[in-house]
Amino acid sequence: MEHTYLPKQFGKLIGKSVNTLQKWDRKGILPAFRSPTNRRYYTHEQYLQYRGLISSEQGLTIAYARVSSPGQKKDLAIQKEALRAYCQQQRINVDQWVEDIGSALNYKRKGFNQVIEQIELGLVKRVVIGYQDRFVRFGYDWFEHFCERHGTQITVINGETLSPEEELVRDLLAIVTVFSARLHGLRSHKNLIRAAALGKDITDDQGAQDQTPPYA
Repeated sequence: MEHTYLPKQFGKLIGKSVNTLQKWDRKGILPAFRSPTNRRYYTHEQYLQYRGLISSEQGLTIAYARVSSPGQKKDLAIQKEALRAYCQQQRINVDQWVEDIGSALNYKRKGFNQVIEQIELGLVKRVVIGYQDRFVRFGYDWFEHFCERHGTQITVINGETLSPEEELVRDLLAIVTVFSARLHGLRSHKNLIRAAALGKDITDDQGAQDQTPPYA
């Protein structure tokens, strides 16, 4: 008889909470089995599948497309058509088409997280993308290694036309804006620390400066 796990045991094995397992069960991402008394349980085969230790020959092939803003829906359609043409040419049968509208710097994209969860569960054989930054802007090597560990191959078309330069500029500006704000916050924090070390109250000093006659 195959070894089975209660949700708490299974969650501990794969590093997920019981709440996450319940969510995956409801969404059909990782359905739990039911005992005659309707108690949920998981099998050892599901554990092996999650760890990517079961052959992925029968896994899914996912085509993933992304643009940064709703105004680029025409570009999204062109991107999907390019992916479709490539897959037809290479005789790749696509099981799922996933698309996102959002920055490559945003790792909370719905479609992106859906793909990552399925890869983590060992359900995906191949992901086809037009260009590396369609998937992520930075850290692509990490995600590629993550896919390899779970038996998933990433196929990149490398079409330059699928990576608009204006998106890269927009993302770089976003990074500069975020770090500028953080730098300003750090300077303010350092000023507070310096004032505390000197036994001063910055607000009192500022008030004193405001009350000083302009020609003193």
